[in-house]
Amino acid sequence: MFTGSMVAIATPMHADGSVDYKSYDRLIDFHLQNNTDALVPVGTTGESATLDHDEHCKVVRFVVEKIANRIPVIAGTGANSTLEAVTLTQFAHKAGADACLLVTPYYNKPTQEGLYQHYKKVAESVPIPLIPYNVPSRTACDMLPETIERFLTINNIVAVKEAIGDLSRIKKLVDICGDKINILSGDDITSMESLLLGGKGVITVTGNIAPKLMHLMCKAAIDGDRSLANSYNEKLLGLHENLFLESNPIPAKWALCKMGLIEKGIRLPLTWFSEIHHEKLLKAMELAEVK
Repeated sequence: MFTGSMVAIATPMHADGSVDYKSYDRLIDFHLQNNTDALVPVGTTGESATLDHDEHCKVVRFVVEKIANRIPVIAGTGANSTLEAVTLTQFAHKAGADACLLVTPYYNKPTQEGLYQHYKKVAESVPIPLIPYNVPSRTACDMLPETIERFLTINNIVAVKEAIGDLSRIKKLVDICGDKINILSGDDITSMESLLLGGKGVITVTGNIAPKLMHLMCKAAIDGDRSLANSYNEKLLGLHENLFLESNPIPAKWALCKMGLIEKGIRLPLTWFSEIHHEKLLKAMELAEVK
């Protein structure tokens, strides 16, 4: 169910920082028209860290209702408090999300046992497919393959998003998890190789800007067609690199604004994309045939 190009969708905002639902509606249509395989609202790219709980839940409900079962909606519901993660996941389940993406608890640096117990508790509390998300560069916490192997006995943990950018880690996880848990890349620049190694999809930032190319690249790579996948990925490489010239989602929101899809809105402590980087990202957009 959760395969292909799954876009970690940006949250459109007005200049005053309030959520812009008119632009959000337009952005969802853009993804439906360009074959995005699933949407992931209120993740890192969706500025979940600066949305309050009411806003978080309202965005999830809005996306679920707008999508109306046309593609899966995977709601970001992670937190560094297990109780908070359970509460957000329960809401997403009631709102009709198809699955939930839960980043590893950040800042408080749980042990591997703590990570296992955290996800086990959420899984026992909410009957919805869960996708643990490992991104040590942001969380100061690395969820090891040995811990992920323990998830094989938890029926509603259906996938893992791995954003460490290490292909040997992807290969190890694919070997460990087999067809029980799908391995999803969370690192755009290594995503093609991850899929060719047996990964089943990518939760992507690049897909915000070039959704059709990301969909085609993912499909070809999952099918094992390296040549075709690479022909698409070569056009995406500039975006894979330059969408991280500043902290995500700063460059992505600037690009979406240039495309006329959203307004110039972002929340502090994030700031608008620095002019010094504009030319590089524009060239990457041109390479990806973004208009």
